[in-house]
Amino acid sequence: MHSVSYYAGFLYCAFGRPYALVVTATENVTISAGIDAGQPWRRTHGDNITYTDWSRNNYWKAICSICGEGKVIGLEGDHLTLTRTDELEAELKPSKKVDVAPACMTQRMMKSPAEIALIRQGARIADVGGYAIKDAIKVGTREIDVAMAGRDAMELEIAKSFPDAEYRDTWVWFQSGLNTDGAHNPVTSRRLEHGDILSLNTFPMISGYYTALERTLFVGEVDDASLKIWEANVGAHELGISLLKAGNTCAQVTAGVNAFFEERDLLQYRSFGYGHSFGVLSHYYGREAGLELREDIDTELQVGHVISMEPMLTIPHGQPGAGGYREHDILVITEDGNDNVTGYPYGPAFNVIR
Repeated sequence: MHSVSYYAGFLYCAFGRPYALVVTATENVTISAGIDAGQPWRRTHGDNITYTDWSRNNYWKAICSICGEGKVIGLEGDHLTLTRTDELEAELKPSKKVDVAPACMTQRMMKSPAEIALIRQGARIADVGGYAIKDAIKVGTREIDVAMAGRDAMELEIAKSFPDAEYRDTWVWFQSGLNTDGAHNPVTSRRLEHGDILSLNTFPMISGYYTALERTLFVGEVDDASLKIWEANVGAHELGISLLKAGNTCAQVTAGVNAFFEERDLLQYRSFGYGHSFGVLSHYYGREAGLELREDIDTELQVGHVISMEPMLTIPHGQPGAGGYREHDILVITEDGNDNVTGYPYGPAFNVIR
């Protein structure tokens, strides 16, 4: 789905139906279901063929009308299901299949100046959501009410800044207390209490491009045990940012942050990698796994990559300082290091909400 959006500009809504982009030496054609009428054609860079449900396998007949039978077919092995693979074999009868997913991902990882400009705007709009959330935080307010304030502020700003775009998928995850333990925990109706740890996560979506702001906050005051953990996570965040420079590998950056946490006996509380690539991605259609800050990723950072730094510590419920701590900035890798495009401040000085 993210590659269709990247190469064609059309972000489809599958709703259980198959979609595709067919690229040949001369054509770039999206294949879309009849239920979407002319919208896919209007958004596609190239051409579009609409198929109907009136006859089984019309989807494959539309694809075959472009590429024909018996050809070498490039496909995305990380997305094609076993069922669709069997249908492809039966309808297209390829002479050979080649998995192009890794090459597509590598190409998407290198951002153009236009993409970086869009990501900068997304980061700015994520900050707008962050400030709206901060203003909405009060003892007794529900998580859902705070989240809606951030989402509404971002959607209004996206519509103002991008009047020709389509608007969908912008969202907020705002968690409090025990609900902060996971990075992707959904919003609830829990009411904020004095002394609560909070996790602010804003995600503006602009034409399929994802950006994010994530911050730790506290309501009213922060206790000493929590402050110690929070300050350690901020220190790891700042160290990680300093390591994001061309020539370093994802594994090297990860090792540096790991050592920082290990020195403070905190490494066991880390739950996932320290960052990932930005661009065409979403919580429901994937990301560029080749540019993640993990021990097993040896990708070398290059000028033009865009990557987050987002260390998270989760202290188990019942222990001093319990909760999830996470800071998240977006960095553009440059010739002399990186450019931090996130503006909302992190740390206790700004994010204890009184």
